[in-house]
Amino acid sequence: MSIFTQYLLSKYLKYFFIILLSLEIFFIGIDFLQNMKNLPPSANLQLLYLLYNGFFTLTITLPLSIIFGWIITLTVFIKNNELVSFYSLGISKKALLKPIVNISILITIILIGLQTTPLAYSYEQKSKILNNEFFISEKNDIFLKYNDYFVYFKKLYPIEKKAIDVHIYKIKDNNIIETIIASKAYYQNKKWYVIDAKIIRKPETINWDTSKLEISYEKFLYTLEGFEPKIINNVYKAKNYFSIMDAIYAIVLLENQDFNTNKIKAILYSHIFTPFFVIPMIVLIFLYSGISSRFFNMGQFISISIFSTLTIWGILFLLQKLSSGGVILPELAIILPLLILFLFKYILYTKKIN
Repeated sequence: MSIFTQYLLSKYLKYFFIILLSLEIFFIGIDFLQNMKNLPPSANLQLLYLLYNGFFTLTITLPLSIIFGWIITLTVFIKNNELVSFYSLGISKKALLKPIVNISILITIILIGLQTTPLAYSYEQKSKILNNEFFISEKNDIFLKYNDYFVYFKKLYPIEKKAIDVHIYKIKDNNIIETIIASKAYYQNKKWYVIDAKIIRKPETINWDTSKLEISYEKFLYTLEGFEPKIINNVYKAKNYFSIMDAIYAIVLLENQDFNTNKIKAILYSHIFTPFFVIPMIVLIFLYSGISSRFFNMGQFISISIFSTLTIWGILFLLQKLSSGGVILPELAIILPLLILFLFKYILYTKKIN
């Protein structure tokens, strides 16, 4: 790494972390003051609330800090005539921009990596603490289709991977051919193990004189392979929160059941693709910056850069919400705007630098 790159990154990262810490403290502090009266008196739960809220806020503040840190870095360089010095030393615009783009990509990938962990459920966890439901994981009256089965759970405990009062109906040619009834079932080794099951089988061909139901009892049997409790829980809620891995698994699982997975795709795309909007923004801000403060309106540059960043981020956030609500296809709401933004960046970059 050259001395110039070290100097550039040290300046940029200093401003990046200052802005990130400031935004985190601001958002977390405002949220804590607003909800302080509703939080449980337990200091441990209040600390957990701050930690979960901190990571949830990070998904918003980190991309913005990447861009705002670059705006401040550019402003300082222009004000101190450092850009002129860099160009005088033979450093090209590409060489100046490359380290910032690379470090921004790395930080964005780290954020995406965190979305593969349980921290992706931070908003859900902090909401549970706020509503005094942190130690409650029970879901009632769940009824879903899985392959050739319709499944009813009177109570589902996703964390314990346990279900109470289980009814499993096997369907063939739109007819119920088998019913499994049990008081308990546990999910282990990617299978549901049903305890003390009552099995009722209906004859495939009905003869009113000889046909009869076959009733048997099994102390222990397994069924519904791959029917993940966490996925069941998330799909059945009005508001969905998925980590990247759980979202991929849910899409694969539910598309086989002819479910509409657009909402889950919107969450997945927002985790993976939306944070990368910072890359074209960094390039565009640099392309419209000046060289010397003598011939450059610094106030106007900062105002337009921040306003443009917040506007584009707001539009992407709105499109994500519309897609999550099933109004717009996720490919059109999330991927297409990002492709347009990258294309616009490429055209300007080619025109002004190449």
